[in-house]
Amino acid sequence: MTDLYLSLGSNLGNRHMLLLMAIEALAQQIGQFVRCSSFIETEPWGFQSQHPFLNAVALFHTNLTPREVLTRTQEIECSLGRIQKTSGTYKDRTIDIDILLYGNEHIDEPDLHIPHPLMSQRDFVMRPLKEVAPDVAMRISKEIENKNV
Repeated sequence: MTDLYLSLGSNLGNRHMLLLMAIEALAQQIGQFVRCSSFIETEPWGFQSQHPFLNAVALFHTNLTPREVLTRTQEIECSLGRIQKTSGTYKDRTIDIDILLYGNEHIDEPDLHIPHPLMSQRDFVMRPLKEVAPDVAMRISKEIENKNV
C-alpha cells in the first residue's frame, strides 16, 4: 500500500457535504481512508470569485497506480458535478481533487505532476497537510527551500 495525499476543495453548492461525499467516494474507489484534516475556509487562489473555498487534505492507502488514481479522481469530480477542468484558467467548482503526493514518487508528465508542483505555494494545501502529516509537510518545505538555495 502506498501513502496517497489528496487535496480537496469546493466553492459551489453545499461545500461541506461535497467534501464528505468526495472522501466517501475516494474511500470506495481509491483505497483505505486513513485521516483527513479539518475543513478550512479560504479565498479563491488564482482567480476572483465571491465564493470562498472549503479545503482539506486527506490521506489514503492505495494499491492503484498514480495514473489509475488520476482517472478515478477525475471520475469522482465529474460525478459530483465538476465541469471539465480547463487548461490554465481557474473557475468556481463544486469539487476539486488534486494528487499532492504518491509515496516518494516523482512524476512529470504533461497531465500528471507528482509531487504537485504548486503545493508549497498554496496555504490552503500546506496548512491542512501540516495537520494531517506534520513530518511530510516539513519535508516538502525543506525540499523546496533546498531547491531555492
